[in-house]
Amino acid sequence: MSNQRLHVNVDHVATIRQARRAVFPDPVEWAIRCEAAGAHGITCHLRKDRRHMQDADIHGLREAVKTLLNLESSLDESMLKIAEASGADAFCLVPENRLEITTEGGLDAIRERPRLADAVARLAAAGGVVSVFIDPEPAQLDVAAAVGAPFVELHTGAYANATGAVRAAELNRLIAATVHARSIGLRVNVGHGLDFDNVQPVAAIEGVEELNIGFAMVARAVFEGVDPTVKEMLRLIEEARA
Repeated sequence: MSNQRLHVNVDHVATIRQARRAVFPDPVEWAIRCEAAGAHGITCHLRKDRRHMQDADIHGLREAVKTLLNLESSLDESMLKIAEASGADAFCLVPENRLEITTEGGLDAIRERPRLADAVARLAAAGGVVSVFIDPEPAQLDVAAAVGAPFVELHTGAYANATGAVRAAELNRLIAATVHARSIGLRVNVGHGLDFDNVQPVAAIEGVEELNIGFAMVARAVFEGVDPTVKEMLRLIEEARA
């Protein structure tokens, strides 16, 4: 059996809702169903432009989630204040660009080192476990460790978007980054672009503790429902590490 955790990102349930500015589908209800199906945690990203999750969703998730609530936040001061007051169990510091469709890469920890150090300390003081969402590059990992983050979440988008030999090379980057992270005292999560076809090689990486997966699961659940979707992803992760 795998000892890895599957965290389901519920943002895109809110994306569907916001297309009509309706009250359904409700990401909080979706999160509850994911937990009931075996998910180990729930992840959400409150963006400054509120394109999907809304403030009320965060409050609702905090009241409803019984496993672990992971809140993604940018380094923007207004968003950090919301994160500090959210009561989330974990925080992941991410880049944010209003022109992007979705997060396009990892946070530049080197460039953002002063703000990152402040944010890590503040969110840790708020009672949450902090991770930094970064590309699988040793120099970025070194800074994440230096500013006191206990976790990194490796950006798997380049791997997920590649094919053939390029994908194999990106997988090796993720493996090497995991080895390096653990060697300097960081714990490792992964996420972005992972789906039912590409997740197993990443889930098989020794040292990866948590996989954050959202869009692929929401999209599949449109056809198959929440329970079978969560259980199939759990099966693939467990099979990869068997």
